[in-house]
Amino acid sequence: MKRMLRVAALAAVMIAATPASLAYAKSAPQPPAPISVPVIHYRTAAIDGVKIFYREAGPADGPVVLLLHGFPTSSHMFRNLIPLLADKYRVIAPDYPGYGQSDAPDHLQFSYTFANQADVMDKLVTQLGAKRYAMYVMDYGAPIGYRLALKHPERVSGLIVQNGNAYDEGLQSPFWDPIKVYWRDRSQKNRDALNGLVTLDITKFQYTDGMGDVARISPDNWVHDQALLDRPGNRDVQLDMLGDYGSNVPLYPQFQNFFRTRRPPTLIVWGKNDKIFPEEGAHPYLRDLPKAEIHILDSGHFALEDRLDVMAPLIRDFLDRSITT
Repeated sequence: MKRMLRVAALAAVMIAATPASLAYAKSAPQPPAPISVPVIHYRTAAIDGVKIFYREAGPADGPVVLLLHGFPTSSHMFRNLIPLLADKYRVIAPDYPGYGQSDAPDHLQFSYTFANQADVMDKLVTQLGAKRYAMYVMDYGAPIGYRLALKHPERVSGLIVQNGNAYDEGLQSPFWDPIKVYWRDRSQKNRDALNGLVTLDITKFQYTDGMGDVARISPDNWVHDQALLDRPGNRDVQLDMLGDYGSNVPLYPQFQNFFRTRRPPTLIVWGKNDKIFPEEGAHPYLRDLPKAEIHILDSGHFALEDRLDVMAPLIRDFLDRSITT
């Protein structure tokens, strides 16, 4: 009986090892390869008693990319770009005071100026240990970022400029006419004339005007932004900032001198149909940054919403070639 059992066991092993059974084993479904999905952290830091919200992703020791948002949005505008950079780069995208998830102190208690916003961003990146960084600057992010560059030119490893102005040619759009009137005369009448710039119609306009395919633009953008603009007291925050934008213009020669003397590697990606910062503001950069790479896109103000598939490879290639720690 024992011998018969051994023979039966041996036969079972031989049958299990037949070519057919081996072929089945090879063709059996294998566990899928893991997908690398960067983790984005949503954090806050206290700067002079004000809670500053920021998104952060990527390796702690990677080259830093600082994303500086425009009006009337927040770091929300970079939500789709961040994961495309975070495998290699330490990406930091803050909300300015009065924007996004950061605190919005009353405008009578907090100075909503570009100088103060730049100071807050400077303290934030210093607190986060970012000693050197490439900056993506857009709209308001341009003068805030360039003010940072004037403070610490040695920290700037590169620039990505998207519809962010530093030249007089970029402020010729009729959009700026009532704002310029307010710069010259801060009367309540001229301030009230800007109220329409923080309404839903204008917020939606900024996302949809000049876009090649509006079906690409999520309506979550203007719903999200407008909900924050409509918070009690936030209109005054925005009117203070619009009024103070004129303080950047006298600094243009200093911004341009920074470009000319420091020559940071620069990528310009510009939505040519933007009625706020039109294409005329893009080309003057080449006077001071003749080696800058420039791409004029068939898009509007928030080009990342419309042309992420074009912009992300350009940005990634530029960073990989130009930016080190």
